[in-house]
Order: sequence, then C-alpha cells, then structure tokens
Amino acid sequence: MRKLRIGIIDLVTRSPTKALYSRVMNANLASIMPQILGVWCEEDGHEVSLITYTGFENLIEEIPSDIDLLMVSGFTQAAQLSYAISAMFQARGVVTCLGGPHARCYPQDSQKYFDYVLGFTDQETLRTMLDECTPNRPLGKHLYAETQPQSLPGVRARWKFIEPTLKKAPILKIVPMLGSLGCPYSCSFCIDSEVKYQPLDFDDMKEDLRFLLTKFKRPRVGWHDPNFGVRFEENITAIEEAVPQGSIDFIAESSLALLSEPKVKRLAKNGFKALLPGIESWYDMGNKSKTGKKQGIEKVDQVVEHANMLLRHVPYLQTNFVMGLDGDEGPIPFELTKRFLDNSPGSFPAYSLLTAFGQAAPLNLEYQEADRVLPFPFHFLNNNHAMNVKPLNYEWIEFYDHVIDVSKHSFSKQAVWRRLKSNDGAIPKFLNTVRAISSEGKGRIQYYTKIRNMLENDTGFRAYFEAETDVLPEFFKNRIRSELGPFWEHLPEGAMYHDPHAYLKSTGGTPKRSLEPQIQMAASN
Repeated sequence: MRKLRIGIIDLVTRSPTKALYSRVMNANLASIMPQILGVWCEEDGHEVSLITYTGFENLIEEIPSDIDLLMVSGFTQAAQLSYAISAMFQARGVVTCLGGPHARCYPQDSQKYFDYVLGFTDQETLRTMLDECTPNRPLGKHLYAETQPQSLPGVRARWKFIEPTLKKAPILKIVPMLGSLGCPYSCSFCIDSEVKYQPLDFDDMKEDLRFLLTKFKRPRVGWHDPNFGVRFEENITAIEEAVPQGSIDFIAESSLALLSEPKVKRLAKNGFKALLPGIESWYDMGNKSKTGKKQGIEKVDQVVEHANMLLRHVPYLQTNFVMGLDGDEGPIPFELTKRFLDNSPGSFPAYSLLTAFGQAAPLNLEYQEADRVLPFPFHFLNNNHAMNVKPLNYEWIEFYDHVIDVSKHSFSKQAVWRRLKSNDGAIPKFLNTVRAISSEGKGRIQYYTKIRNMLENDTGFRAYFEAETDVLPEFFKNRIRSELGPFWEHLPEGAMYHDPHAYLKSTGGTPKRSLEPQIQMAASN
C-alpha cells in the first residue's frame, strides 16, 4: 500500500462569520470522527493534516496543496462549500472523499461531487478506500459499514488533532468525548432513531479522563452522545473511579426521563455543569420527557417542575424544542412554550424548525411520499434558516408569525434579564446573554422577520414555499454567493440544486407529484 498525503477538513460552519457566539464556541463544536479518521490513517502509515474550519480562518490558505487525498466532513449546511472544495481539488488531480452527517443523509447527491462518499465508517471501510484511492467520476463510490464501529480511538490517541483546535477557542476549551453510540429512543425525526444504542468501553473512558488531568488544571468535557447516561450507573461510576470528584467539568445532552433528582445530584457532585435535555413537543415525545401520556398544559407544568429541579443542582440548562411538528396546530404550542419559559426563567430555549435531512430518518419517507419536502439548497438546512417540510397545520405566514412571536418572547430584554438573575456562575450568565443578543437570538428574529415579509410581499418567493415552482428565489441565491466568497467560482454546475425525493426513489417509491430540480438553471448562477 502506497503512503498517501491526506488532508482532512472538519467543516464546523458553512461560511466566514464574525458572530460573537461563534467566536466563543465554534472551535468547541469540532467533530470527533474526522479526528478518528486521522488516527486510523496514521496507523496505516499515511501522512495526515487536519483542519478545523470555524469560520475565522482563511480556508483557501490553510488547506494543504500537496496532497493525494482530501477528506471532508460536515453537516448538510456546509454541503455547497464542501462541493466547491471538492471541485477545486479534483481539478488539481486530488482524490476527494466526503464523510459526516451530510454524506450519511444525502449519499446520492454527494456521489456527484466526490470520488468517495462514506456512511457508517469503521477502520476496514476506511482501509478499503485508502487501498484503492482512485478517481471515480462522474459518480463516486458509496462505501459504508453495516453498523457503527465497536470501538474508537480515545482522547489520548486524538490529542494531536484536538490540541490545535482548542487553541482556536479564546475563552472556553471543551474536549469532545463519546461514551456511547446510537440512541435508545425512536423519535421519528432523528438521525439516530434506528441506530442501536451501544456503550463504548468504560476502561477507555477512564483512561481518557485521567489523561486530560495531565493537560489541564480543570478540564472541560463535552459528551457528544445523543443521550449521555443511558447506562447511568456504569457511566457515573467510571467517572468517579477515574478522577477526583469535581475535578473535571462536564456538559451532556440527555433526556429528562434519565434525569431523576438522585441522579442529578450525583452528576452535580461529579462536575456536571450543563445539561441539554430534549423536550421537542408539548404533544409528543412523552417517553423522553418522562411525562407519559400527558400533553399540553399538564406536560408543561410537569416539565417546568423538572427543569427547575435541574437548575437547583446544575447551573446551565438548555431545553431543546422542534417547531412545526405535525402534532402542533394553532397558537397553543407556542403559548405553552412561553408559559414554560415564564415559569422556568433560567432555562435557555434552543429552537429548531422541522427539517427532513434526506434519508436521516424513516419519517422522511412519509414526507417525501406526501410531496411535502421542498428543495431548499443545502446551505440553509441547519434547522433554522429554512424549514424544508411544508407544515401540516399552518400556512407559512401564520407559522412564521408564531415563530417570531415566541422568539421575541424568549429573547426580550425582560427574558434575558430574568435568565441572567436565575443563572448561577459567570459562564452560564455570559453564554446565555451572548446567545440571546447574538445570531441565535436577535439575529434569528431579524432573519425570520425578513422571510415572513417576503412571503407576504413577493409572489415568486411565496410560490417556492408552496411548491408551485422550483425556481429558487434570488434571496437564497445571493446569500449563498455572498457567503461562499471565493469558493463560489468553484461550485459545480447543478450543485445549488438537489432532488428532494432521492431517498424515496432509492427505495422504489414515487412522490405524489414530482418536483425535479431544474439543473439547467444553475448555469446562470
């Protein structure tokens, strides 16, 4: 096997940014899998350079030019950027590969622009590609393992890739770790809904935690598990056995169903400073919120009590909601969210618009069969800048009116002040304030208001949302052109468009009414 010079790019974001919250947090949002691929490549004797793109680097200058293989990892919002990067390097004779969430969700589209597209990837799958490493055009090869890997390189093995990324974080430095893969829940909109839950080796976890104490006086660890602590006793015991109590600060995403008060007290004793539970909906997901069949105001009141209990023990709480689910109708779901925030003022609300990411979840087949999935460019599919599923029970203007209203309520001066008073500790107060006044709060309200006004005043814009045309509004074209900057000229013909029914067609299904992308339009962009 020949020795390859390999460049790996982890696209944390889709474009350059100046946002304060991005400056503070983007370096801490680096993905684990690109680092793992780097370790595996080096184990097979290859030379590796890894770049984490946070939006503040000059990406063109940072990407090594003398490489044989370029591997890119990113979420769907970075797809147009990744396609342009691939085209630029393919023109130089470099073989290109895409991995990460977008490759997993949209393999058919990704194959048009990369020589290799990776789904689930273990060391053998990677080795298959590295052994071959040849151009595959016009259609790349789709390689994938049947399941997630059984074991992964830990923090010590990945440190040479972690350390330079953390140096980009000016205030908080959070080390990414995994204790498990998959998820025990079956939320129909989630990418892990059909991925079997699998804990990783607890002895490896202990070793990584001990290693971190040699690198930091007080490390901070962000667990990337979809639901940390499913095997609660084993997880917390491993932490207690590995390091002195409270010597490491932890951040974890979990479900309310796992967070009983005795468990939360134990988490707090062991340094857990932030929890990110998913509430999702006031009319569904009762198994995650431990509310059973309770809905509406009954569920709100129970979750308020639960959230406030968490805040008595843990200083930072982010509660996650999905807006536009089929179970929602009228103003009541939004009013219930406002009621929740009024009664749990210390909770920071993180809102996502319902988005169907290709073949991420089985529910997306139903949306595609019903012809409800819109062909928004991938650049806007980040749960906030475009909702690509036509809402079942709302007209578009009505829906955005509700989204704007609940957002204004959530990030008003009064709400920010109440949250500030309710939070303990300088870091929670700082983060929640920055998030509210930066792109996540004020910025999104401005964006949603612009979208809402164009829906009302621009007939072509509204027609696109109503699936009456697939002619992409100039607003979206211009934003992509501006944000891609110098990469715009490398964007391949047709790469602004994709088939929103590709997943359905791959299973032999047919939508009620086909909205094929107008590829020929790309030539004019």
